[in-house]
Amino acid sequence: MRTVVMVAEKPSLAAALAKILSRGGAASRKGFNGACSVHEWTGRFPVTGEQARFKFTSVCGHVMSLDFVGKFNSWDRVDPAELFQAPTQKKEASPNLHMPSFLEKEAKGADFLVLWLDCDKEGENICFEVIDAVQSSMSRSTDKSIFRAKFSAITETDIVKAFNNLGYPNKNEAMSVDARQELDLRIGCAFTRYQTKFFQGKYGDLDSTLISFGPCQTPTLGFCVERHDKIQSFKPEPYWVLHVEVTSPAGRTLTLDWDRGRIFDKEVANLFLNLVKSNTTAKLTDVQKKEKAKPKPLALNTVEMLRVASSGLGMGPQHAMQIAERLYTQGYISYPRTETNSYPENFDLVGTLRQQQHHSDWGKEVSEILSNGIQRPKKGHDAGDHPPITPMKSASEAELGHEAWKLYEYITRHFIATLCSDCIYLLTTFTFTIGDEVFTCSGKTVIDPGYTTIMPWQAIPPEEMMPTCTVGETWPVNEIKLVERLTSAPDYLSEAELITLMEKHGIGTDASIPVHINNICERNYVTVISGRRLKPTTLGIVLVHGYQKIDLDLVKPTMRAAVEEQLTLIAVGKANYEAVLQHAIDIFKSKFKYFVENILAMDELFEVSFSPLASSGRPLSRCGKCRRYMKLIQAKPMRLYCPSCDEMFSVPQNGNIKIYKELRCPLDDYELLYCTTTIQGKGFILCPYCYNNPPFKDMKKMNGCNECTHPSCPYSLPQTGISSCSQCDNGVLVLDLNSAPKWKIVCNKCNVVVNILENAHKVAAMETTCDDCQSAIVEVQFKSKTPLADEAMEHTGCLFCDPVLVPLVEMKLGRHIRPVHRAGGGDRGRGSRAGRGGRGRGNRGKPKDKMAQLASYFV
Repeated sequence: MRTVVMVAEKPSLAAALAKILSRGGAASRKGFNGACSVHEWTGRFPVTGEQARFKFTSVCGHVMSLDFVGKFNSWDRVDPAELFQAPTQKKEASPNLHMPSFLEKEAKGADFLVLWLDCDKEGENICFEVIDAVQSSMSRSTDKSIFRAKFSAITETDIVKAFNNLGYPNKNEAMSVDARQELDLRIGCAFTRYQTKFFQGKYGDLDSTLISFGPCQTPTLGFCVERHDKIQSFKPEPYWVLHVEVTSPAGRTLTLDWDRGRIFDKEVANLFLNLVKSNTTAKLTDVQKKEKAKPKPLALNTVEMLRVASSGLGMGPQHAMQIAERLYTQGYISYPRTETNSYPENFDLVGTLRQQQHHSDWGKEVSEILSNGIQRPKKGHDAGDHPPITPMKSASEAELGHEAWKLYEYITRHFIATLCSDCIYLLTTFTFTIGDEVFTCSGKTVIDPGYTTIMPWQAIPPEEMMPTCTVGETWPVNEIKLVERLTSAPDYLSEAELITLMEKHGIGTDASIPVHINNICERNYVTVISGRRLKPTTLGIVLVHGYQKIDLDLVKPTMRAAVEEQLTLIAVGKANYEAVLQHAIDIFKSKFKYFVENILAMDELFEVSFSPLASSGRPLSRCGKCRRYMKLIQAKPMRLYCPSCDEMFSVPQNGNIKIYKELRCPLDDYELLYCTTTIQGKGFILCPYCYNNPPFKDMKKMNGCNECTHPSCPYSLPQTGISSCSQCDNGVLVLDLNSAPKWKIVCNKCNVVVNILENAHKVAAMETTCDDCQSAIVEVQFKSKTPLADEAMEHTGCLFCDPVLVPLVEMKLGRHIRPVHRAGGGDRGRGSRAGRGGRGRGNRGKPKDKMAQLASYFV
C-alpha cells in the first residue's frame, strides 16, 4: 500500500482537513517537535484510484527564512553598503521546532506528497520549502508525485472537491515571493542599520528602538505625513451663509440651503441679508421628485473588510486580520486574503445562504430572500485568486466571543446584502424664493428598503421624509440670519483611508497591508488617536521630511508600485526572476549611496527636533576608562552614554536599571549595574562594558555576570551557579546576590525563579557538590529568626536534597535537575556550557591581579 503525506499551513488546519477527508476516522499522534500532530488513516487516493495510507501533518507558517550569512549579521563589523551584494542563505524560521527534520522524518519512504498550504503566493512559497525538506526522504520525488490542493473554504464540499481535483504547485509564484523577501531584506537592513546607528549615536530622545526603513513601510508613513503637512499648512478662511428656517402647513420646521452657497466677502453677504430679512414668508415655487437607487455592496474582499473593521468596528487592520484568519481555520468563513469582489457563476450562493436560514438575528430576512428568490450579486473585479470573503456556517456570539463575533456578523450581513435588491427611494427637492433669492430643501422617502433591512446602519432614516405640500404655497419664515463659519482643515488619515491609498498606489498586498500599518505604529512613527486616525510623531515627520530633502523616490509610492508590478510579472511567468531582482537591487544600491552622501541634510532636521546625547539622560555609574559618570538614557532604546569618552553601551531593555553597591568589574573597572525585570522580581548583575564586549570566547553579547565565565569574580557563573535548570536546555540556576534577605536562585536563560532561605544573613555556593544531584553545596548563615533545628545559625547542604534545607525552598526541583559538570578534576556541578571544563577554582589560590585571572582562565 502506498503512502501519501499531506501538509497544511497550521496544526489546527491539518486537524480540520484530516477530519473531513477521513470522515472522522483518523488516528492522531503528536509529532516529535511537539508543535505539530500527525493524523493517519487509510482511504482511496484519487490520483491512483487505489487504497493508500494517509499521513496529514502541518508546518507552522514558513519553514525557512532568508538571512545574511555569518559576519554580515553583525551591525558593528559590516558596512551597510555591503548588504546589497552580501551572500544570503535560507535558515530555519523557527529553530526550536526543528521543522525540516520533522517533515523529513514523517515523509520518509512516502510515495506522494499533497500540499494543502494557503492558496496565495506566500502559501505557494511555503509549498516549495516543504518540498525541499522532504524530497530526499521520499521513495520517489518526481514532479508527478507532488500535488497541490486548491481550496477557498474549510467545508466538506470545498475540501473533497479540491482533493478530487489536485493540481501542481506554482514555481513562478513562489519565486516572486523569494524576490520580494530578498529585496526587503537587503534594502530594509542596509537603510535601517545605517540610519539607526547614525541617529541613535547622536540623539538621546528619539524614543524608538529601531529607526527602520522599508520599501513599503516608508511610503505608508509618507501618506500619513503628507496629510499632516496639509493640516499644518492649512489657513482657515472665514465665510458667510444665509441660515433660513421655515415652517410647513403641517407645523414641521425645515432648514433651507441657500442657492448661492458660501460668500467669502462679509459686506456682500450682508447685502444679501438685507434683501431678504424683511420677508416674512417663503414661496414654494417648485417640487421635483426623482426615483433613485442606493446600490447594494459588492462582494467582500480583504481591503474592504479591513476598511470596515477599522472605521466601523474599531479594530486595527492587524487585529482584524488575525481574527479573520482564526475564523477561517475554524471553518466559519472562507479564505480571508482575496482581491476578488465578484462571485464566479458556479458559486453555490443559495446553499451558502441557506446555512443562515435559522439564525436568531437574521434568519427571518434570509427566509424571505430564499422564498422570493435571490438577486445575483453585482459584477466586480475578478483577480483570479479566491472567491470573496463569505460565511461558511452559522455561528453565535456565545460560540465565537465578542471580538470575533463583531467581524463575523459584519461578513455575514454583507454577504446576505449582496443577494438583496438595491435600496429604492424617492428624492424630493423643494425650491423656495424669499424676495429674489432662491433656497432649496431635499429629503428621501423609502420605496423599497432592499439590502438596508440586513444592513440597518445604511438605512434611510424616517425623518428624511419630506412633508406633503403644493406648489404656490407660502410658508412662514421663522428665522433669517447670517452665519459666519471657517473653512476646516482635513483630518488626520484614518486607517480606512490609509488602506484605500495603499491599495490605489499598489503599496503592499491584501496580506501585507495590515503589517505595514502595524509597523509604523510599533516603530513610534505614528500614534493611533480617536476615531482610529493616525497622527505622525516628531520622529515620523522628521524622517519623511529628511527623505524628501535627500531623495523623494524613497518616500513616494511610485518606486515600490513599479517593483510590485515586476514581481507580479514574475508570478505569471512573464519576467525573469534574476533580471528583476538584480535591476531593483542596483537601483536601491545607487539610492543608498546617494542617501549616505547626503545624510547631513536629514541630520539638520534631527538637530532641530531632538536633544543630543550629551544633554540627555541622568548620571548613573562611572566609566571604567575616564572614571566620570555615564548617563542612563531611558528613551527607547535604553542605553548608557559616556559624554567624556563619547561611547555608548546597550543595556537590557524593559527593565529597571540601578547601580550595584558601587562595586566594579575586576576586568575593566566599570561600575556594576543591577537589572530587575518584571518576571517575579527576577534580577541580575551586569558590567556595561562586558555586556557589550564579551571578554571570553564562550560568552555572547548581551550576557550578564550570571553568564560570565570569569573564574574568580564573585558575581560570575563559576562563583554563583547552583545547578542546571530543569525547565530549559542550557540554563543554569544561579544565586541572585542582590535578593537578600528574600533570597532567590534564578535561571540565567529562562524565567524560572526559586525562592529560598528567607531572612538568611548569608548564602554562598561552595566548591563541593551533592552526591545525589550534583548541585553545588550551599553554606547558609542566620543572625536571627533562624528556621533551623535547635536554633542553629549555620548549616551547609544541598538546597534540593538536604532534609533541613528542602522545606525552605519554594520549588523542589532537585530530583528533576540534570547533572552538570563543575570545574576542575572531573568534578560535576553547575555550569553546563561547552568549553568550561578544566577551568575553575579547584585547589588553586585566588589570582591576585587581572592578568593572573586571565592566565588562570586560559590555563
